[in-house]
Amino acid sequence: MGQAIRIRSGAAGFPPPGFGDGAVSSLLLVGPRTRGDELAALEGVRVSLAAPAEAANHLRAMPIADILWLASADILEADRFVGLCQAAAAKSCHLVCETPLDALDRLTAAVPGALRVEWLVDADATDRRVALAAARREWHQAVHEVTRDPAMERIDRLQEEVARISRLLGDLAGQQRGGLSGTPAAYAPANEGFGDYAGQVRAPTRDFAAMPRSFVPEERTVDRQRAKAVRRMLRQRRMREQYFPADLFADPAWDMLLDLYAARLERQPVSVSSLCIAAAVPATTALRWIKTMTDAGLFLREADPLDGRRIFIALSEAASDAMMRYFEALEE
Repeated sequence: MGQAIRIRSGAAGFPPPGFGDGAVSSLLLVGPRTRGDELAALEGVRVSLAAPAEAANHLRAMPIADILWLASADILEADRFVGLCQAAAAKSCHLVCETPLDALDRLTAAVPGALRVEWLVDADATDRRVALAAARREWHQAVHEVTRDPAMERIDRLQEEVARISRLLGDLAGQQRGGLSGTPAAYAPANEGFGDYAGQVRAPTRDFAAMPRSFVPEERTVDRQRAKAVRRMLRQRRMREQYFPADLFADPAWDMLLDLYAARLERQPVSVSSLCIAAAVPATTALRWIKTMTDAGLFLREADPLDGRRIFIALSEAASDAMMRYFEALEE
């Protein structure tokens, strides 16, 4: 059914970097042999090759399976792709999917939420190495890095940045709301004497200087005005790229937070592919950020109630509340 390509351990019989006791990750590739040769050339991975029609059965028959790698997930038939996802979930292995951006929404909707997956969109060799490292890290907890390439340094910086944003949003969400600490009693006993009404209750003083009801802005109007302000901020961020290098100001986490908050105010759903575009970074990088923000509890996956083949991304209640407080503070 499947065909093993080759195994590479460390040089001179030593265990591969980052793994103890010579442990290797078992990877089943559904894709071209050239991709298998590329992956097998990396340290600490054992690659097997399987045809799409036989991959699910081959995966189930493997005694140990750490990673299922789909090199061209978009060309697989829908039923076959779902079957492979189910087989991967049953084996508790990590899924890596390579796909173009236009097929991303369809594929993400078919992947079970509990299945750990790394998405690669128009990925290069560095992206594939990072995805492989992320997939292997789940299964081998004792990590001792001998060397670090620039890609891993970049991932560390991204993780630090999302942790900083998560702490900031948590602090904002945890602040107490300003205003009255409690609801005062509507009526209070009167201590003064009022003739025949001594000792009775007295109605509170009414404030007739309140704004007429017709002039009080409706909640929907406030949301529309704030949504315009958020969209204006996003446009201003994109304008900088006309005058400076785009990667100089790359901040995908904040760009995605702004886009999702504006969409929430506009009551519009946001697909995975749309959010990747809003992040203004390569799609593979944006997908890693979406995964990180989801794991941090800032983003939520929501199924389209009208189309089961689509998945939407939305802000969690805590993140939405923090964004609301942030813009209220800007308006003061």
